[in-house]
Amino acid sequence: MTDTPAVQRVQSDSHWEETMGFARAVAAGDRVLVPGTMPLVGGEVSGEGSPYEQALLAFGNALAALEKFGLGPESVIRTRMYISHARDSEDVGRAHKELFGAVRPAGSIVVVAGFVDSRVLVEVDVEAFRGAPE
Repeated sequence: MTDTPAVQRVQSDSHWEETMGFARAVAAGDRVLVPGTMPLVGGEVSGEGSPYEQALLAFGNALAALEKFGLGPESVIRTRMYISHARDSEDVGRAHKELFGAVRPAGSIVVVAGFVDSRVLVEVDVEAFRGAPE
């Protein structure tokens, strides 16, 4: 499958993308979706044991993908934070507020049973809008 002007894809250095066959980000029209972003640095899990640090790293990776489309945090309209322990919600929420407090995207935190790598405490999805400014 190739990109069309209406659909564009970008990849990162995550081996999961190649192994499972997905893109780091997909832009379709005015929407840019960045799914399942983990706290990886150089392809390795980082921030082990710290949900706050992992949230910052995961969101940082998602924002790096948005940058490839010329977008920043101000373009984010929705976030989803997946955590493996409810006790981590405050730390993850604090990281979210630091990055998106001025933007205030629609957001949710969901507690899940776990992730493909047991060292991961946080995974995030980000959706951005790249339409014309008002």
